[in-house]
Amino acid sequence: MTRRRTSSDLGGERVEGRRAVRELLTAGRRRVRTVWLAAGRSDDLGDLGDLADERGADVRRVTRDQLGDLARTDAPQGVVAAAEPIEPADLGALFAAPLAFLVALDGVTDPQNLGAILRGAETAGATGVLLPRHRAAHITPAVTKAAAGAIEYLPIATVPGIPAAITHAARSDVWTIGLDADGDVTIDELAVADRPLMLVFGAEGRGLSRLAHERCDVMARIPMHGHLQAPALLRRSAKPPPPRTLSPSQAPALLRRSAKPPPPRTLSPSQAPAQLLLSPSRARALRKRSAKPPLPRPAVGKAAASAPRFRNACSHCRQRPGSTLDGPLGA
Repeated sequence: MTRRRTSSDLGGERVEGRRAVRELLTAGRRRVRTVWLAAGRSDDLGDLGDLADERGADVRRVTRDQLGDLARTDAPQGVVAAAEPIEPADLGALFAAPLAFLVALDGVTDPQNLGAILRGAETAGATGVLLPRHRAAHITPAVTKAAAGAIEYLPIATVPGIPAAITHAARSDVWTIGLDADGDVTIDELAVADRPLMLVFGAEGRGLSRLAHERCDVMARIPMHGHLQAPALLRRSAKPPPPRTLSPSQAPALLRRSAKPPPPRTLSPSQAPAQLLLSPSRARALRKRSAKPPLPRPAVGKAAASAPRFRNACSHCRQRPGSTLDGPLGA
């Protein structure tokens, strides 16, 4: 009997690549039906075969040409596995997590980009990923290979649309940060590790949709310091485009930087929601930075009235001639 696919299915039935198949078998969260191994390959494939036997999978050894016919990616690395599809996570449960660190992808369509983001999100400690049900990449064999096993540990939820998910996040007290080339602050200036948050990435080319851009609490950007010209979606054009985000291929680097958040601080009132206030240490630093240096205090008392003024100082002790000190060292 053929399993009927529903609109909420994420995919993930076909897993290719040594790392991806190993994590599939190690995690043990999905039933693995069949593992095809290329005959006459390395000992690493033999270990995968033993692990598949332990998990009760049907292990079949085939020729390299036969494996190439089974594979749906260019380089399956000698192994292909068939497993149960990934079950979508519950969106409400992801938002309700006390330490929620979520990643929402507003229409990413490139499988390599999606796989790279999932791998970076999992290694950074993300607690879940949100994908639109339509007009976006789901878990294809290319995604599973690029993710290198991250899909086996990272909860993934499907939503009708990212703007609606941002609204849901706000109701759940989850702060949303959109990534845009023209963001108000840089990622180095963000200080949001003291509350649940969700990073929102846009699609290749068009970036964030208008509604997603408007509903995010904060828009941030990644500074570009290199000598090469930024990708097309990071540059302004003569015709005003819709709000754009950084390339999804840059997401893993950002997520790695987010893995070690700074001590809990808050943004200034102009950069954060009204309910967030400046910490006392930050307020003192801002006041100190904005304060003008004090003017030199004039001399007071009889010494000020009687001390003669000279243009040059003594070359021995740098005291002005005629001061109360006697001799070069004031003896």
